[in-house]
Amino acid sequence: MASYSTLKVGGPADALIQPNNKEALARLVGRLTEEQIPWRVIGRGSNIVVADGGVDGVVIMLDRDFAAIKELSGPEGPSLSVEAGCSLAKLLHWCCEHSLSGMEFVSGIPGSVGGAIMMNAGAWGSEIGHVLSTVELLDGLGHIEERHLTPDDFCYRGWQRPHGKVVVAGRFTLHHDEKSTIAARCHRYARLRAAKQPKGVASAGSFFKNPPGDAAGRLIEQAGLKGLRVGEAEVSSVHANFLVNRGTASAKDLWELMQVVQKQVENQFGVTLQPEVKFLGRWEDRDEKSLDEKK
Repeated sequence: MASYSTLKVGGPADALIQPNNKEALARLVGRLTEEQIPWRVIGRGSNIVVADGGVDGVVIMLDRDFAAIKELSGPEGPSLSVEAGCSLAKLLHWCCEHSLSGMEFVSGIPGSVGGAIMMNAGAWGSEIGHVLSTVELLDGLGHIEERHLTPDDFCYRGWQRPHGKVVVAGRFTLHHDEKSTIAARCHRYARLRAAKQPKGVASAGSFFKNPPGDAAGRLIEQAGLKGLRVGEAEVSSVHANFLVNRGTASAKDLWELMQVVQKQVENQFGVTLQPEVKFLGRWEDRDEKSLDEKK
């Protein structure tokens, strides 16, 4: 799974399948559930840490073949129906080319639309919950349903997703603007983000959620942890909320580094940092490492 994670860590899955449309995904999930075969869905691997022991069952990856964009219209103005595997970069380019504004805040954020919805991704005072009006959800029997959402359904880096259901598409309510204006906003946000992030090393983006009223990176930096290493895993010297793989880090290295950071920040500031990344797979101690995300 290291090849399918931006952190470049993780052992083998029993199988990996990449369906190319919602119908194929629904049939696959229904059959796996019927056969009692464990399964889980991932996007482009930009927000996961996969165990060195790998993953039980089937990993279903929604990527560039599961990335259709369709423009819709309605009383609230223009909107887009976007499949979960669409990259945020592709969606932004499409919006710019069609003079649709509202998504510029995700410029420079890696990953897919599905992952961004799951995490209620945000930046620069905006978040997915501000523009997402409807979501399509898949259950374990392979049934797909549509659910209407409001900003109240969302919280910081999350939302009230029904247990056991997977995002397969979302509908975003946007507005028209000049193409040059949209492009300028995207370039500005992307430059600002790139200037603050480590380059040339594997990462999962921001590793910890920001605690209320503060920033995880500030606390980690104030704790004197920039540059701290466990094996080849390191707290970035560029941005302290990035735990990076300097080349040959293991998932265990990252887990242990995370624990050191959490302990030091809690000891010095009384704040327990919660990971923003998701931990998947066969960890050696499943009781302690209970962050494994179920489908």
